[in-house]
Amino acid sequence: MPAPDLETIVSLAKRRGFVFPSAEIYGGFANAYDYGPLGIELKRNIREAWWRSMVRERDDVVGLDAALITNPQVWVGSGHVANFTDPLVDCKKCQRRFRADHLEEGAYGEIIRDANGNIVCPNDGGELTEPRQFNMMFRTQVGPVADESAIAYLPPETAQGIFVNFDNVAQSMRKKLPFGIAQTRVSFRNEITPGRFIFRTLEFEQMEMEYFCRPPKDRNNPAEYLELHRHWINERLNWYINVVGIAPERLRLRDHDKDELSHYSAGTTDIEYLFPWGWGELEGIAARTDFDLSSHGALSGKPLSYFDEETNEHVVPWVIEPAAGLSRTLAVTLLEAYTEEPDEKGENRVVLKFRPNIAPIKVAVLPLSKNEVLRPTARRVYDLVRPLWMAQYDETQSIGRRYRRQDEIGTPLCVTVDFQTVGEKGEAGDDAVTIRERDSQAQVRVPISGLVAALRERLGSS
Repeated sequence: MPAPDLETIVSLAKRRGFVFPSAEIYGGFANAYDYGPLGIELKRNIREAWWRSMVRERDDVVGLDAALITNPQVWVGSGHVANFTDPLVDCKKCQRRFRADHLEEGAYGEIIRDANGNIVCPNDGGELTEPRQFNMMFRTQVGPVADESAIAYLPPETAQGIFVNFDNVAQSMRKKLPFGIAQTRVSFRNEITPGRFIFRTLEFEQMEMEYFCRPPKDRNNPAEYLELHRHWINERLNWYINVVGIAPERLRLRDHDKDELSHYSAGTTDIEYLFPWGWGELEGIAARTDFDLSSHGALSGKPLSYFDEETNEHVVPWVIEPAAGLSRTLAVTLLEAYTEEPDEKGENRVVLKFRPNIAPIKVAVLPLSKNEVLRPTARRVYDLVRPLWMAQYDETQSIGRRYRRQDEIGTPLCVTVDFQTVGEKGEAGDDAVTIRERDSQAQVRVPISGLVAALRERLGSS
């Protein structure tokens, strides 16, 4: 099934409590969104799936949580103060601003040109100014006096907190090369965006890992280093397919051309997803060489090196960086999970086919009706499952409508308590419940005493 249009996903995300426009009661705020009760669970599950794959299941990667506000010299040493810029143009007629490179890519819609072949404003056809470089870092101040000495920056990426802590982690954790340091954290970029939902926002969460390895013997021909880079590209591609559940045909790899490489990169490959508007970056895997450790070591006067016991010398490790956007991955997960198909009556139903490990709600407990006779047993079942999985209890509206509601938020399993469970007309109940599977709509009856085992069998380790 092809991916749905963006408007469909935006509408569902708001209606069902995944993502809301930020400060909507005041008219919203451009390129800013809030995550609702289901959105924060979905985000947490994606983050935990990444952490499990990158840290918990490996013995060569450890975690870190670095400060958001840090010494501004960090951003001088990283090159962001001098190089973290985008080309910006203004429309002379409507004063709207655009990224020049995004205009050339058609990110704002159809590319419109004047009689001389120059790109004009996609809003009203007005003439555009010459591009000027615009630094995307948010500036703030530390302390009560707003002068140059008080300037600090919100982080535009998570990597630098890892680099400046390299020696601390290497010494405290006694790690041998190669090893990685992973981090998930909010980043901020003051950029002009085409406004495509949470695909590109001012504030976003990243999942990054810096993998430190021995420097190559030949800097001009780093064959082993590039082989390690390719290894991590394949690792990350397979994670999206096997863990998140993205169809392989909607993923591709794209190597950066030399003229688009970041100032630190010897090579970068993007994992791209086929969005409704075309291919776009999902994750970048960069070969950062020793740029960051060398730069910070030189600027701070404290070399960030590693004593290699094999060669009996101090070396500056080279780095491979898989950097994923959590917010962007969440958007892709919604697009990928969205399905429309007939139900058992032939009527159309909307289903979010999340994998169980990703689904925000794992189990819904639904009494057949709001009858008071059913409620105590239904609440007992709910109390049984909710310490183990994120669960919902719902007793309003018909059971069919409640099934549809759970389908639309991606709940893998519903557990129904009915009159057969509790008994009626003086007869004893069977103390069993019905498990309904989201995708197949198949139903099976299990005793409450065996419910946890039956759910665990179907949900796996989620």
